[in-house]
Amino acid sequence: MEIIQGTLLLLLVLFFFWLFSYKAPYGMKAMGALASAAVAAFLVEAFQLYVGGDLLGIKFLGEVGSAAGGMGGVAAAALVALALGVSPVYALMMGVVCSGLGLLPGFFAGYVMAFVVKFIEKKAPAGLDLIGNILIAAPLTRLIAVGVTPLVDATLLNIGGIITETTNASPILMGIILGGVITVVATAPLSSMALTAMLGLTGLPMAIGALAVMGSSFMNYVLFDRLKFGDRRTTISVAVEPLTQADIISANPIPVYVTNFVGGAAAGVIISMFGLINNATGTATPIAGLAVMYGFNDPVKVTICALLCALVGAIVGFLGSVVFKNFKIKTVEEVRGVEKKIA
Repeated sequence: MEIIQGTLLLLLVLFFFWLFSYKAPYGMKAMGALASAAVAAFLVEAFQLYVGGDLLGIKFLGEVGSAAGGMGGVAAAALVALALGVSPVYALMMGVVCSGLGLLPGFFAGYVMAFVVKFIEKKAPAGLDLIGNILIAAPLTRLIAVGVTPLVDATLLNIGGIITETTNASPILMGIILGGVITVVATAPLSSMALTAMLGLTGLPMAIGALAVMGSSFMNYVLFDRLKFGDRRTTISVAVEPLTQADIISANPIPVYVTNFVGGAAAGVIISMFGLINNATGTATPIAGLAVMYGFNDPVKVTICALLCALVGAIVGFLGSVVFKNFKIKTVEEVRGVEKKIA
């Protein structure tokens, strides 16, 4: 029952953010900014605090990571406002008033108040827009962020807790589910980094997210190369960061998503069997996800597990190319209207 509950809640979260991305005004831009905020705050924290500070023992780097990790709300509010067209000064103002708050409260406040700030900028006489934003927008931004914090803690973070507990109880089964789902999300505009950050995943679930996505780099490289989605640059780009080819993936959802779910699920089982952990939330990304794993686990175990995930990913990518070899593929040339380059 707990496994079913955790899976259904995870799918509900994915549906909600899919709906937001495609139906809300500037939803896709906002979600892209959320992923960027996770990079700016959590990736710096992951590298500098857990690797530089804890693993290498360099105190200053640990301080750098701690400082970045505490700025999730600031980064989210500012970057979302910028993405929605707010001027840099006001966007940063909206960010700094969210100091000390989490990534999601900052995201919600930045998104809502971006429309208010743009309205003030448009309607207020020149010079008075500054006063209006200081007196109205700044406190409202903080008020919204503080107001949604309990709701975020009671819903999304609670869902993350349920998933974590369920994974600990049934690691193999949840490895299949989490590995498959997070790997598919990594190729979708929602972003696996944003999802794992929103849910606050840590421990084994976050390890599954990190290494499964790392393994998907090899899988997508083989798949894109053999099915000729584009030129060599396209193939390398999707291996380094799938979101760079989001339009190509969205145009070919069946072969990419099916292959990624199978490969991610297989990687999830491997990671679960190794019992690895990752307490750096939001690090479901190919390069950084692998790097931070060394800060929480035995380096030999991480290396062996990562190599197995890469090998399985490459094999599943090859099998996917065989299964979908006769499937109608929309190439870079068709999607973007650009001329193919000879690899």
